[in-house]
Amino acid sequence: MADPTNTTVIGADTHIKGDMTFDSTARILGTFEGKISSKGELQVANGATCRATVDALKVLVDGEVDGNLTARERVELTAKAKMKGDLVSARLVVAEGAAFTGHCTVGPDAAKTLNTGGTAASMSETKPAGLVGAGQNPRPPENPLRK
Repeated sequence: MADPTNTTVIGADTHIKGDMTFDSTARILGTFEGKISSKGELQVANGATCRATVDALKVLVDGEVDGNLTARERVELTAKAKMKGDLVSARLVVAEGAAFTGHCTVGPDAAKTLNTGGTAASMSETKPAGLVGAGQNPRPPENPLRK
């Protein structure tokens, strides 16, 4: 299991291109381009840019991600997050103000397809069990004028 006290930090003035692998936690403050594979948590800080294919246990986005993102446990997009790419995760938390462009597959079944190598279903075919949107109701209110 990942050690939360062991964090690798990529500084704000650092630009890295390539493949990154880590077991615990990595926090990007600068720019990363390439591929990220982790058994732990990836944090993309406010002002940071990550142009990569990401596969991690957990992902916290407070900056900008451009690329496909896979999290076996949880993805959190904060109010300042900007995400472009496809997202697959067991759980997704989206704060009001976050920007997301792409397809997402969320729920317990999404995580299972990752482990079996199967193809994940589209969002409309997946139960929204792990989807949480700040300030959103699961069912829109009925329009009294339509009755």
